[in-house]
Amino acid sequence: MLVVFVIPYGLITSELSATYPGEGGIHDWIKRAFGKNWAIRVTWFYWVNVGLWMPAVYILFAGTFAELFFPDLSLAMQIAICISLTWLTVWICNVSVNVGLWVSNLCAILKIAIISVLAIGGFVHAFNHGFANEFTFSAMLPSFETGSAFLPALVFNLMGFELVATMTKEMKDVKQVPKVIFLAIAVTAFLYVVGTLGILAALPVQDIGLVAGIVDTFKVLFGDGAFGQAITLMLGVMTLITFIGNMVSWTMGSSRAAAESAKEGELPECVGYLSAKYATPVGANVITGLVSTAVIVIYAFFASSNDELFWSMFAFSSCIFLLPYLFMFPAYLKLRVTDAQQIRPFKVPGNFVTQLVMTLICFAIIAQAVVLFIFPEIISSSIDWTYSAPVLGGVLMTIVVGEVLLYRSLAANKAGKISTSKEACV
Repeated sequence: MLVVFVIPYGLITSELSATYPGEGGIHDWIKRAFGKNWAIRVTWFYWVNVGLWMPAVYILFAGTFAELFFPDLSLAMQIAICISLTWLTVWICNVSVNVGLWVSNLCAILKIAIISVLAIGGFVHAFNHGFANEFTFSAMLPSFETGSAFLPALVFNLMGFELVATMTKEMKDVKQVPKVIFLAIAVTAFLYVVGTLGILAALPVQDIGLVAGIVDTFKVLFGDGAFGQAITLMLGVMTLITFIGNMVSWTMGSSRAAAESAKEGELPECVGYLSAKYATPVGANVITGLVSTAVIVIYAFFASSNDELFWSMFAFSSCIFLLPYLFMFPAYLKLRVTDAQQIRPFKVPGNFVTQLVMTLICFAIIAQAVVLFIFPEIISSSIDWTYSAPVLGGVLMTIVVGEVLLYRSLAANKAGKISTSKEACV
């Protein structure tokens, strides 16, 4: 995936970010290539997916918190924690960009520290006690079915590098964008690999839970003694903080893109409402919080455990998150043809055939990831509608809401009613 998908994706994102700097990011690229209507749809998906994804991240937080401090914490209390954290995130993003960036940077450092502990601790534990899993070539080589099952999560984990484009006005030199993106790709890929190997070195694969896997690994690495428990708690708390930082980063970037779209009358006017003091996108941030709160409450009725609740929300939000990329890659190819005279501080090497192949590969991988998120068992010619129906229903409902917003936007523009005032938000 790193070679076939992520490197082409990084090259394409680097060229688009450096060539078309601005706060709109992916919205601007789609608008230039396919017009305002498709830009509105893409911005809606790109923005609302954060509110849909936030419950999954914070149910992960709540499950980890329970594993650390209250093993018998009910699912209802975990949902209450999730909702509280949603509004903490909104508040941080509303305060100022500097506070949000400070939180994001701190959490990036903590994340690297935690993954380093998992990697080093896992191999030290394996050296002393043996590997918890078999690491032969045949054991590690995925089958077609298991490979396709994990493909959507792999794609999701390696997306988002274009988010930097929403901050290009704050950059001193947009020519540095490719270096930044590929440094991020290298660090991200390395950390995912060594962190995962560390967990697998210490825990048998069948014992790794979706929510509590990291904390369980800490317990194995450091034992049940007083010192081990203290280290586990410290690292566990650091892990919890990184979840908040992750959501702050995404909320900041997606809300800024949505606010830019609202200023053009492409999203409801309240989305573009900015703080008079901090110039932060308060309207977009608050609506993200409302969406997150609604989703966590609704999906809680379908789940019997935090693992099940986490994966349902993760799959649903991931589908919405990936939809804009189905337009971003073709937009890149079209702009290469229709806007060839534009100065490109960074340009992907190769002729048109090279660009076409890169675009088709990236598009195909995104498309099959969306399908497999909704129908994970379709490879084996079976569909579990108990799982797939809520996910598919959520995706279709989100698309319908986007179409309604598009219709309202076109009607408002035609009538000349564009406003981003506080009164419009209320």
